[in-house]
Amino acid sequence: MCGIVGYTGDESAAPIILEGLSKLEYRGYDSAGMAVFNDKIQKIEIVKEKGRLQGLIEKTNAGNAMMGCCGIGHTRWATHGIPSQKNAHPHFSDDKMVVAVHNGIIENFHELKEYLQNKGYEFYSETDTETVTKLIDYYYKKTEHNPLESLSKALIRVRGSYALGIMFSDRPGVIYAARKDSPLIVGKNDGGKFIASDVPAILSRTRNVYYIDNMEMVELSGEEIKFYNIDGEEITKEQVTINWDAQSAEKGGYEHFMMKEIHEQPKVVKDTLQAFLKDGQIDLKDVGLNEEMMKSLKKLYIIACGSAYHVGVTAKYVIEDLTDVMVEVDLASEFRYRDPKIPEDSLVVIISQSGETADSLAALRMVKEKEINTLGIVNVVGSSIAREADYTMYTIAGPEIAVATTKAYSAQLICIYLLAIYMGRVKGSLEEKVCQDMLQEMMTLPDKIEKILTDKDRIQWFANKFASAKDMFFIGRGLDYAICLEGSLKMKEISYVHSEAYAAGELKHGTISLIEDGTLVVGLMTQTSLGEKTLSNMVEVKSRGAYLMGVTEYGNYNIENTVNFVVYVPKTDAHFTSSLAIIPLQLLGYYISVARGVDVDKPRNLAKSVTVE
Repeated sequence: MCGIVGYTGDESAAPIILEGLSKLEYRGYDSAGMAVFNDKIQKIEIVKEKGRLQGLIEKTNAGNAMMGCCGIGHTRWATHGIPSQKNAHPHFSDDKMVVAVHNGIIENFHELKEYLQNKGYEFYSETDTETVTKLIDYYYKKTEHNPLESLSKALIRVRGSYALGIMFSDRPGVIYAARKDSPLIVGKNDGGKFIASDVPAILSRTRNVYYIDNMEMVELSGEEIKFYNIDGEEITKEQVTINWDAQSAEKGGYEHFMMKEIHEQPKVVKDTLQAFLKDGQIDLKDVGLNEEMMKSLKKLYIIACGSAYHVGVTAKYVIEDLTDVMVEVDLASEFRYRDPKIPEDSLVVIISQSGETADSLAALRMVKEKEINTLGIVNVVGSSIAREADYTMYTIAGPEIAVATTKAYSAQLICIYLLAIYMGRVKGSLEEKVCQDMLQEMMTLPDKIEKILTDKDRIQWFANKFASAKDMFFIGRGLDYAICLEGSLKMKEISYVHSEAYAAGELKHGTISLIEDGTLVVGLMTQTSLGEKTLSNMVEVKSRGAYLMGVTEYGNYNIENTVNFVVYVPKTDAHFTSSLAIIPLQLLGYYISVARGVDVDKPRNLAKSVTVE
C-alpha cells in the first residue's frame, strides 16, 4: 500500500520526489503530499492534495515551487480516516518540529493518542500517522532533541506495522527512517541518498540499495548513511545491486503497463525456466532444497493471497497428480488465525510477488515458530519473505507495475511446475524419461503463449460486445477450475464487472438460479478427461439464456456446435494448461476494462503490494 520517497543531496528534492512517487502510483493511493526543508527560511514546507498525484504536481509547479535539497513524499491509501487533504501525509507535530510519512497500521494508536492528549497535544486528523509523529515529537523534546533515542523510545511503544520517513526541523539535510513489517529501501548515488517503499521509485537514479530489516533505523545525510538497530546501536548493512533496468519499469510504447506485462510473459516464462534448468536437469541448489529433504516430504502447505493463492490451487492439482505428497492450500489471511497441525515432515510454501504481503509474511513467521521448513516463491530480491524463509525460489519476472498481476503469476506457475517435477523424480513417482518429456514441453510454452497473443484482436472484438455486462461466470473442472479463479479475479479487479468462478459441477447447487438472458458464461475445457462434463454444464446454462464463451485446445472444434464464441490455445501437457489458458482471460479482462473507460493499471480501491491486513 501507499508509497514513500525521500531524498537528500545536491539537487532540488521536490522534482525527484514527485518523479519517484509517479513510479509508485501502481501501489494504489487516494492523496499525495510532500515536505521539503527550505534552506532560505530554515523551515519545513508541507504541501498536500487529495486525489491523483497530478494535483500535487500542479500545485507545486512540478516541484519547482518548493525550494530545498532535502524532503520526503507520500502517496496515501486510506486506512484511518477518509481520503482528504488533512488526512494526507506528511503529518507533523504541533510546532512542525517533527514531520513524517508512514506506511502501515499503528494498532494501538487510540491509546497512544489519548496518552498524548493528556500531555497537551492536539490532533487535526483521523490518522494513526499523526499519532506516531507526535509520539516521536514527545520523546524528541524529552531527550533534548536526540533523534535516534526519540525514535527508539517511540517505536518501542508502537504495536503494528510501519515504514517511516522522518525529518526534524532543526536537522536540515538529514532524513531518518525506520521499518517494521512494511517494506523500505535505502539507495545512494554520487549526488544524494534516497529512501523508498519500492525499487521502481529510485531505479532511474540508482541501482545501489540497502534493504532495511525489521526494527531497524537509518540516518541519511549529505555525508553518509548510518544504520542502527532499535536500541540505537550502529550496525552494518550489505549493499545490493538491482539488476532491473529503468526501461523495464516503463510502458515501452504500450498504452498500459498491464498490456506490456501480458506481452512480456513469453520472456518471463523462458527466463524463469532457464534460471532453474542446467544441462537439461532441474537444479535447485541455489534455492537450497536438496533431494534428501524432498524424499522425506509427506505434506506440502501452500499459503498465499489473491492470484498467488490461485497458483497454489493449480499446484495442488499438479503436485498431487505427479507425486505422493498431500497438498493443502490456504489463504494466508485465514491460515494465520487458526492453529494448523503441521507434521514435522512438511514443507510450507509462501507465494508472493512482492515478498511483503502482510498476511503471507505473518503466516511465514508463525510457521517458523513451529520450526517447520519454509520455502518462499517471490519476485523481489531482498524482500522480507525472501530473507526470512528457509529457502527462496525467485521468479524472474522483473518489475511488475500494473496492479493486476499477469507476468508474475505466470512465473509463479513455472516455479510450481518445476517443483512438482523435481519432487516426482526424487520420490520415484516419475520416471526420468517422463521428467525429460515434461521439461521439453515446458520449453515450448513461451512460443505457445506468443501464438495466443496473435489472436488478441478477436478477443478485443468479443470484449467490446460485453463492455456493458453486469455479471459473468467462469466455470471449469480440475485445473480448469483453478484457471477460472484467476480469470474471474482479473475480470472483477480491473473492469469492475461482477464475476464469479465456480467448479462447473457446483452450478446446479444454487448458482444456476442467477443465470438469465445474456449472462456471459466462460467455460474452460482444456482437460480432456473433464471437458465433456463441463460442456454439459454449459448446455444447462445456455438453455437458461446464457451466452457462452469457450476456451479449449486446438482440435476440439466440436464445441462450436454448442458455444457462441471459442478461443483456442495450443495443445500442451495437461499439467501446464494454466500457463496457456489464462492468457485469453487476461486479455478479455483487459479489453473489457478499456472499453468501459476504467484506469486499467490503477483500479479503484486496490493496491499492488498489500502490506496491511
